[in-house]
Amino acid sequence: MAPQLILSVLGGAAPTRFAVAQLAPDAPLPAPGGALFSLTRTPDELSLVCEESLVPAGAGHQDGWAALKLHGPFDFGLTGILAAVLDPLRDAGVGIFALSTFDTDYVLVPAARLAEARAALRGAGHTVTD
Repeated sequence: MAPQLILSVLGGAAPTRFAVAQLAPDAPLPAPGGALFSLTRTPDELSLVCEESLVPAGAGHQDGWAALKLHGPFDFGLTGILAAVLDPLRDAGVGIFALSTFDTDYVLVPAARLAEARAALRGAGHTVTD
């Protein structure tokens, strides 16, 4: 049985809009800021998730994401936490961009489909708050 989780929308009733950006692997690290800021550097790229207004000039990016926070913390030994959220979104045809922190996970969905994402998650037994 999938866990029943509590999620909240970053920015509440007026969701904060996020972007997923890609910079060159050797690009300087942008200054952190905003409600959610995540950098991942690999030999191939530097990926950034940030508020739309904080995307560095010249970065390739996709705007228009809303972020759902899974309320943790979650023990590293737990299984199925992300699947419990991603499966209902998949079944509803809502695309995602997921990222994790030490304590929890965040799932970005297209802001234009946030209402559908909320409905799918609530239908799966989760609580989604603003």
